[in-house]
Formats: sequence, structure tokens, C-alpha cells
Amino acid sequence: MTQRFRLTRRVEFNHCDPAGMVFYPRYFEMISATIERFLADAIDYSWQDMGVFSGGMGTPLGRIEVRFANPGYLGEDLDFDLTLTRLGRSSAVFAIRCSCSNQTRFDCDATIIHARTGGGSSVPWPDAVRARMAAYLTTSEPTDEKTTA
Repeated sequence: MTQRFRLTRRVEFNHCDPAGMVFYPRYFEMISATIERFLADAIDYSWQDMGVFSGGMGTPLGRIEVRFANPGYLGEDLDFDLTLTRLGRSSAVFAIRCSCSNQTRFDCDATIIHARTGGGSSVPWPDAVRARMAAYLTTSEPTDEKTTA
């Protein structure tokens, strides 16, 4: 059975435009925070553990696609539900749905690359990290990459 990671965030004033709706670039910050919390809380592989600021590893975003459905508003509690749709040698593709009271705000597909910081090359996921991530795959088996990412 596929596991799902959920992060709930309250929409704050700093997330909103003058109409009281979430300003869409703030959603990209929330997507990044959801992935960061997933890696730290569910996978036990935080950016601090990776050494992101000390010449270690990082997880830059390689691709993102967002399909907006309904606006979010100040004071709402947004649920960010994350699963993996693909786990490659050094990348992961996440499906993230943002909703409030079961009404979709957006659906997102985001690809991160496990890479050396400072513009380095991609590096395979550590075996233990990859094994923990596999529990969140929407398919039964991790997939192998056909590209260098």
C-alpha cells in the first residue's frame, strides 16, 4: 500500500495579495517546504543532514508543473498531500495535491535531483534513503532512470 505524506499549512497574511487570495508564487514556496518536510520528517534525510550549505548534497528542482483549480484565502488550512510517481537513480518525481476542505487548490508534479551542491553532478540516492522513499511510490516497484539525472 502506498504511503502518503501530508503537511498542513495555514494561509497567512504574508502569503496573500491585496484581495486576500494566495499570491501564486507563494505556492511554489509551499511546494518546496512540503518536499523539505517530507525528506526530513518521513525519510529522515534533511537538508541539514545532506550538508546542503557545506559542500554536500542538495535537491534542486529540475521540473515543476502546476495546474491551479481554485484560489486559496487568508486563514484557510491547506493540506499538501505528497506521493512519489517515479523514483530514479538520482531523481524523484512527486505528485502534490493542495486542498482545503476536500476542494482542490492545485495539483503539482515536481522533479528533484539529488546532486552535489555548487552546480555539481547528480549522485545516486543513498540506499537507505531510496528504500524509505520507495514506500511512497504510487507503483509497486522503484523505477530505474534512463537519463543521467
